[in-house]
Amino acid sequence: MAATAAALAATALPRAARAAPPAKPIWGNLLHLSYNMWSDRPVDKWGALKGEELGWVCQQPCLRFDEKLWRDLLQAMQRGGLNTVLIDLGDAVAYRSHPEIAVKDAWSPHKLREELKRCRDLGLEPIPKLNFSTAHDAWLGKYARMVSTPEYYRVCRELIAEVTELFAGPRFFHLGYDEETAEHQAKYEYTVVRQYELWWHDFEFFAKTVAEQKSRPWIWADFAWKHADAFFARMPKNVVQSNWYYGLSFNPEKDTAAKTYVELERHGYDQIPAASNWSTPENFRRTVEFARQHIAPERLLGFLQTPWKPTLEACRAHHEAAIQLVADAIAGKPPA
Repeated sequence: MAATAAALAATALPRAARAAPPAKPIWGNLLHLSYNMWSDRPVDKWGALKGEELGWVCQQPCLRFDEKLWRDLLQAMQRGGLNTVLIDLGDAVAYRSHPEIAVKDAWSPHKLREELKRCRDLGLEPIPKLNFSTAHDAWLGKYARMVSTPEYYRVCRELIAEVTELFAGPRFFHLGYDEETAEHQAKYEYTVVRQYELWWHDFEFFAKTVAEQKSRPWIWADFAWKHADAFFARMPKNVVQSNWYYGLSFNPEKDTAAKTYVELERHGYDQIPAASNWSTPENFRRTVEFARQHIAPERLLGFLQTPWKPTLEACRAHHEAAIQLVADAIAGKPPA
């Protein structure tokens, strides 16, 4: 899939030829109710995290979530013009179908419904996320060690059905499905990586299960980075793609992640580009600019901000800054 600079430049859409953008593009933000997605043991290093922050990465048996911050962030999203909140649920809900996976102080289904109503009352469309990547499924508890077994499929199907009901038939259902490699699990005690036909078998199971619930599957698109031929040959077009690139260069000649936005467009996939202030605050604005240049309006469903920190008071400034970056992009404000 090598491409010359001229060929990549040719994929940029002439501004005069573009169709009108969707009436209500998604301007979303990811918030974690559960943060049990990473290591099953303590780590001594994890990206830019330091000191006590390293504890966030390790699976814990209790809810790590500040409700006041949650409500403040929802209100900040409303003020900023955002219209979508992607909620990572994981083990932070005491599901009726599988209460055994819930952490201490997990929300009841009734509590979750109340908070979803709060979102909607603020003009925010709540979208559920359960990450079924084996790199990010610590929240599944004992079932994370039963991957690709009949019991695993049954439990996952029941969880998807219950979450769909709790969200009253969400428009999208985010399945995660990112970073399922040995490298990303190098610090874990228990490592599982699906490959080849098994990866596709399980992915197709999840996509079909969501579609049967009348929601549209939504995933992170990084599987395409190293498996482009298989991805573009087999990935269904009904699956919404959130590719992500958190740097600043946006050079498709050098950055596979940036190039993937172009390739997804070339193959006709609907996209919700994912940006983040994890590495640099400028990434969101640059993502919007690059996506609008390279993705046709009818396939550019909107944008997602992904702060990647727990919903805890210690992270308030990071979350507020993430939301403000989206608000500035919505308002068309130039960088400070």
